[in-house]
Amino acid sequence: MTKCSLLLLVAILVAVVSAHAQKPKGGYIVQHDADMAKSEPGTHNGGGQTVGYSFFDKTPGMKFVFRKRALKPGSGIGYHEQKEDEVYYVLSGKGVMTLDDKPMDIGPGTAILTRPGSSHGLKQVGNEDLVILIAYELK
Repeated sequence: MTKCSLLLLVAILVAVVSAHAQKPKGGYIVQHDADMAKSEPGTHNGGGQTVGYSFFDKTPGMKFVFRKRALKPGSGIGYHEQKEDEVYYVLSGKGVMTLDDKPMDIGPGTAILTRPGSSHGLKQVGNEDLVILIAYELK
């Protein structure tokens, strides 16, 4: 091996080792309700007052939306057509979710998947907030 080849090999090894040593870890982000809470009207013209929590919405490269929403008494999410798969999960409270024109009572522990082309809306009922998690893929 020539001196020039040896120097080139050493330079390549140093570059590979340096790149490997500087490779960032996956990382993580922690967010809390208290920092994310935003008072908002019911989405999709649902009416009433809600508190929205849009977690990680300013995170570069996020491929999905993860939200929490507390629907105050009498508020709702207006009836609308779904464009992508969307999951609702009820943490607490009671509601009536209309799925393709069929009303359905929902409460804690209920998970709903709405598919593209379906329609849905949600109304809070009862005395306590209806608290839900919502997740869907960004397109």
